[in-house]
Amino acid sequence: MDPIGFSLENYDAVGRWRTRDGNAAIDASGNLPGGGTFEGAAGLKQALLSRSDLFVPAVTEKLLTYALGRGVEHYDAAAVRKIVREARESDYRFSSVVLGIVNSTPFQMRRSQ
Repeated sequence: MDPIGFSLENYDAVGRWRTRDGNAAIDASGNLPGGGTFEGAAGLKQALLSRSDLFVPAVTEKLLTYALGRGVEHYDAAAVRKIVREARESDYRFSSVVLGIVNSTPFQMRRSQ
C-alpha cells in the first residue's frame, strides 16, 4: 500500500508553500471515504464541493456542537436541516451557515452556566 499524503502538506508550519520536505517530495494526494481521490488543496476543495450534500451538514453539526457547548442531539436535527437548507440558497457560503447557527432555536435557547 502506498503512503497517502495530506492535501495541505505543501504548506509548512508557518504557511509557506513548499514542494519538498527535506530531500523528499511532498505527496499532497488523498482519498475520500466512500471513494474518490484528490490532489492538493484545490483538489480537496473540488472533492468537497462535489459532495456538498454530505459535507455541509457535517460541518454544520460540528459548528453547532461548538456553539452550543454540547453535542448535537436528535432534537437538533430539524435545526441542522433548516440551517443547511437556508445556506443552500446562498451557495453554501460559510457566513450563511454561521448566521443560521446564531439564529437557530438551539443556539438562541441555550443556557449558560
